[in-house]
Amino acid sequence: MNNQCILKKVLITPLDWGLGHATRCIPLISYFLSLNCEVTIAASPASKALLQTEFPALEFFNLNSYNIVYSRKKRWMPFKILLQTPKILRAVNEEHEWLKNLLVTRHFDAIISDNRYGFYSEKVFSVFITHQLQIKTSLNFAKNFMRKKTYKRINKFNECWVPDFEGNLNIAGNLSHPKTLPKIPVKYIGMLSRFKPKVHLNNVYKYLIIISGPEPQRTIFEEKVFAFAKLNKEKILIVRGKPEEKSSIEENFNCTICNHLTTAKMEDAFNASEFIISRCGYTSVMEILSLQKRSILIPTPGQTEQEYLAKHLMKQNWCYTFSQNEDFNLHFIKAHQFKYNLPNVNAKQYEVVLKDFISAL
Repeated sequence: MNNQCILKKVLITPLDWGLGHATRCIPLISYFLSLNCEVTIAASPASKALLQTEFPALEFFNLNSYNIVYSRKKRWMPFKILLQTPKILRAVNEEHEWLKNLLVTRHFDAIISDNRYGFYSEKVFSVFITHQLQIKTSLNFAKNFMRKKTYKRINKFNECWVPDFEGNLNIAGNLSHPKTLPKIPVKYIGMLSRFKPKVHLNNVYKYLIIISGPEPQRTIFEEKVFAFAKLNKEKILIVRGKPEEKSSIEENFNCTICNHLTTAKMEDAFNASEFIISRCGYTSVMEILSLQKRSILIPTPGQTEQEYLAKHLMKQNWCYTFSQNEDFNLHFIKAHQFKYNLPNVNAKQYEVVLKDFISAL
């Protein structure tokens, strides 16, 4: 440990819209700890369960979940989310009040908020993390309106960190590289991944399939995955993305099924699998690309960000994608014939940003 590093107290809080925000906070938390920082985490139940398995010695605060519900039908998704806007805004205001009360009795040198818009303070240096500066929506008339509203919230923070690369070689395309940026300083910190490649590992599984996302689409996806696995003779590992449930392993057909894997075991599973099958969640994409793995990405229906990201990546030959209502067997065959051209990128760029950030506090 560098003796010149000053101990700082950092509060980290991920959004609970799926587990991706919590997952991509893991490398940040680990590196802050390596810099001799004291890290405290505020999280909703599922995110807290995941992070507590990784960092059992850290202090945790409980936050309410946003409880976002998706539509079963893709065409109704924008309206379903729109109807929940008052609930989302109420949650943002409540978490901001919660933070103000916490800061009365607790001191932090920095607040790192992954997409929780209420976690800013005039008293503490506050950083907002997002890869989606441009909100994608099927309601075209709403794009500029939503960006202005989003930037109004982001500009309450001191800095905005974007987990992507600056320039043309990037992961998120227009999502992270809009023509207009927030007024506060924006830093592109590179990809965030828990994993390191292990070239000595042989492929144990043909497919690693990761179930995730909000209901009811998570369960619909899981049912389709199980139906595919039942008819497939290849060796498959299915991770159900349920860290809050008891971690058990079940052998079913040619499959190994588990509720959750720790980072170390998930890292081994990624490295030991020929194909990674998952939603096109941004964190999953970063982890797949960091290991240069072939992937089949199936966006959550109606989630315009994932649908755009999947198409953007496939145009670059970084992944293969198809929609959830299409034939799994047919597209898995096509994925084997697809010409992947995986990028070789710096997976540790964020460490430089974090080190400079702590030194400047």
